[in-house]
Amino acid sequence: MFLGVPAGFAQSAGQDMNQAGQSTKNAGKKTGEATKKGSEKAYHKGKKWTKKGYHGAKKGVHKGASETKKGANKVKNGTEDNNR
Repeated sequence: MFLGVPAGFAQSAGQDMNQAGQSTKNAGKKTGEATKKGSEKAYHKGKKWTKKGYHGAKKGVHKGASETKKGANKVKNGTEDNNR
């Protein structure tokens, strides 16, 4: 009875180690590429929402300043009317 591996499919220990090293290298590259892609996506999303937040806050500040000015003018006009 013959239980050995056919000669066409056998690899030496060196070839086996080389193949394992290549697989590890490729897995590392894929992991690095995925990390880079995820980081860039998060950066761009963060940048987008930061801009939206800034513009929303800027709009709110201008609206608040405008309303404050209107209120101050009403108070000013009211005190001028009372002084006459």
